[in-house]
Amino acid sequence: MNRQAAKAGITDAAIVSLIGAADSFTVSTMSEGDALKDTITKYRLPGEMTGSGEIRNGSAHVHVVMGVEGDRAIAGHLHEAVIGTHFARVCVIPVS
Repeated sequence: MNRQAAKAGITDAAIVSLIGAADSFTVSTMSEGDALKDTITKYRLPGEMTGSGEIRNGSAHVHVVMGVEGDRAIAGHLHEAVIGTHFARVCVIPVS
């Protein structure tokens, strides 16, 4: 997202929609005992994704929900999504 935003000249925007599917992904959530500590988990499984967020100073901040096998959902702050088999589409509204 950061590369595509930079290529389009977008430094600040609202990410109003994220939809697609990833072959693997990495998300983080806050630690139950310390809200300032992130627990980062890499999932080596495919997931259908939806999300939203923002781009500030050229850096994307996205929260996602990933639907995985067994009718389960994994949610958190997206660090990485490997897109290969399917697609990911991000709709943004630039802000000033």
